[in-house]
Amino acid sequence: MAAKALSRRQKQIINFIRQYLRDNGYPPSVRDIAKGCNISSTSVVVYNLNKLEKASYIRRQSDISRGIELLDRRLVYIPITGVIAAGEPIRVPDSATSTVTSDEGLEVSKGLIQREGNVYALKVKGESMVDALIGDGDIVLLNCIDNVEEGDMVAVWLKKEQEITLKKLFREGERVRLESANSQINPIYTSADNIDIQGKVVAVIRRMS
Repeated sequence: MAAKALSRRQKQIINFIRQYLRDNGYPPSVRDIAKGCNISSTSVVVYNLNKLEKASYIRRQSDISRGIELLDRRLVYIPITGVIAAGEPIRVPDSATSTVTSDEGLEVSKGLIQREGNVYALKVKGESMVDALIGDGDIVLLNCIDNVEEGDMVAVWLKKEQEITLKKLFREGERVRLESANSQINPIYTSADNIDIQGKVVAVIRRMS
């Protein structure tokens, strides 16, 4: 699952829709949003509503004037706890175990992670997962679980190497194969007891261009 971080204007529109629903009991029209958010053009409102719908923040019924539904009325703050390699593993302290400031984080729709547990975020460094549409500078949201299935994309701590990496995991007897989503990069093979799964990727936040 993937989404782009909300722009300032998109956050403004979401907040306006939420408040309008509280005050009136029904959703605003496009013109209401334009007026309430001081947006001069309704086409700009429609553009941002389309972006919000594509990212699963809202649902729209185009044939109804006030056909806007918030899929979830809350945004959830997710801490960005560090950096993870989507290429060669990153050594500590440049990994997810490094210290970060408390203001590093992002808000996402609760609907994006509503069926997940303890979720945190990591910034991606490298291009080894580009075939899975995860590029350098993107942010991955991970659920803190170690019970994963074959082919799941996970953050893996390599104990002996004291390194962390983002890869797809495959079990092969007493060893595991950590595979990139990039045909130009060879997989990593290691023993099953050498890994500690830090979390499973549940969503991707695209870097804003």
